[in-house]
Amino acid sequence: MEYIKDTLNFHIKELSAVTLGKFDGLHLGHKYLIRELEKSRAQGHKSVIFTFDVPPRSLEEDNYKVLLTNREKEQIFADAGIDYVIECPFTEEFKNMTPGEFLKMLTDRIPVREIVAGTDFRFGKNRSGGPDELLHFAPKLGYRAVIVDKMQSGGRDVSSTRIREEIVQGHMEEANRLLGYPYFLDASVVHGNELGRTLGFPTVNQRPSEKKLLPPNGVYTSSVTVGGESFYGVTNIGNKPTVGGGYPTGVETYIFDFDRQIYDREIRVSFLSFLRPERKFTSVEELRAQIERDRRAARELISSNFAKNA
Repeated sequence: MEYIKDTLNFHIKELSAVTLGKFDGLHLGHKYLIRELEKSRAQGHKSVIFTFDVPPRSLEEDNYKVLLTNREKEQIFADAGIDYVIECPFTEEFKNMTPGEFLKMLTDRIPVREIVAGTDFRFGKNRSGGPDELLHFAPKLGYRAVIVDKMQSGGRDVSSTRIREEIVQGHMEEANRLLGYPYFLDASVVHGNELGRTLGFPTVNQRPSEKKLLPPNGVYTSSVTVGGESFYGVTNIGNKPTVGGGYPTGVETYIFDFDRQIYDREIRVSFLSFLRPERKFTSVEELRAQIERDRRAARELISSNFAKNA
């Protein structure tokens, strides 16, 4: 997969099918769009994702959080077999393009034979473009417009907004169902205060991007991917209130049946289900006893719901 970013001066020579969107979360609804690209690939067209380097809403809302960082998104696109991803910088020049100017730019730089978009996709200055404009310009610019209805689940649209609502409430099973995969964090392992090791539960620590949406502070059953190998574990999101608090929000995972030094390596921690909220304990011994209860509860839950021999 070729990943094109930090430029509006992109060019692709092969006949292509393009899908347009923010793709935050790359959920089941987005995969519905990507399946349309796969149909076009069967006709010999390259598959192209056109997205943005920042979600447009992040420029309007303070502390806006994303479901996937750009790096995480890139990995999922690669796993999906996409040929090209264009991560367009959301510059003033781009924001002020009319819908017609945007489509002319796109088709001048890519021999587009098909454009796929959802019914809610908006583009152009002041979000003035949508499906009607895609259809209107198609004959003149030589592409076929494919407009895809929103995927429904439980009588509601499958959307990034809906998934975000589930995650902020800690409803990981429902969020994961709508995503089509477990919600995860990709981040490097950093040095912590090694309290877990002194308690008999050595953990790996990650510092998430400030842009990444995290579930509520608390304890979760989790799965962990290290260099292509998969493990289960129990993960705490929080600020270590028992040992003084004041720590930046971190993600700390005790990996079952794992004893390796992996500092500075990037790992993936996926959040499977919520166990309990974060709390402050009166002593380190009380914390140790609770960690043991969390470990047992996580093993039981994983064994009965996610895997055998957890």
